[in-house]
Amino acid sequence: MLAGDWKARGRTVIPTVEAERDLVVELAENGFCGAVIGIEKNIVVLEDRFGARRMFPLGPGFLIDGEAVQLVKPKPKAPTGRLRTASGSFAVESSPARVALPSRIFVEGRHDAELVEKVWGADLRVEGVVVEYLEGVDVLADVLAEFRPGPGRRAGVLVDHLVAGSKEQRIADAVMRGPHGANVLVVGHPFIDIWQGVKPARLGKEAWPVIPRGIEWKHGVCDAFGWPHGEQADIARAWQHILGRVRGYGDLEPALLGRVEELIDFVTAPAG
Repeated sequence: MLAGDWKARGRTVIPTVEAERDLVVELAENGFCGAVIGIEKNIVVLEDRFGARRMFPLGPGFLIDGEAVQLVKPKPKAPTGRLRTASGSFAVESSPARVALPSRIFVEGRHDAELVEKVWGADLRVEGVVVEYLEGVDVLADVLAEFRPGPGRRAGVLVDHLVAGSKEQRIADAVMRGPHGANVLVVGHPFIDIWQGVKPARLGKEAWPVIPRGIEWKHGVCDAFGWPHGEQADIARAWQHILGRVRGYGDLEPALLGRVEELIDFVTAPAG
């Protein structure tokens, strides 16, 4: 007699129903009837036939066709169709990362590398492309001399603030004229720092602030946005906040997107 849940015997079991959009339910308490139009935390939003909207806690107290039900959050739906990576490419299913190619992509700093990994990481692993960071464009010539680019061993380089007359442009021009120029591609974006490659709208801002000369740019940005910036750890946290807002290629500026895609094409092209 005591087998099973004997305490529950005789109780009415109220079924649970997922609060899917457009599901029509009635409030047992007052007869309000409406269709589900959204879920906000543990609240369901109902809209009646006159357009009036009301919010109610999920759980018991609802009727469907006169029968009592408990509303619960819908379970996440499994994605259908071909999946896309954060870069917008079609994902290659069940494909292990390839052995690294001899070619490499070099970026200026850690933040650049982390952003490239977040958006293009899945594509790069499929292609077998490794991204390394330089800790500054000033060391580019030395790094390339050690890397020794050649046919089948190409180097793609992404440079910040690559604009006419800049120090970065002079370094890039010297590298491209140098002994490795035929197997090196240096491209860049116009932004002072890779932070600006993220659309400011993702941070709830209309634009990136203009920082006066003489003020360290990242500190100036944090100050303008009201973020802590007294220590290097504050700058690191600011970057993690920015990076955390990036969901995919649509959150980046086209001037950055095109350059990274160009580098990937360059280092993965068959050796000619």
